[in-house]
Amino acid sequence: MGAILELERLKKSFGGLVAVNSLTFAVREGEILGFIGPNGAGKTT
Repeated sequence: MGAILELERLKKSFGGLVAVNSLTFAVREGEILGFIGPNGAGKTT
């Protein structure tokens, strides 16, 4: 089954703060993905 979402080298910054750097992943149909930061909190970005 192919990916329905693919990201390659995603980067998100807030001013001088880099929140996400070089994130690459794929989500396939039927999968559930959660993105959790170092403190265990979910990330809305």
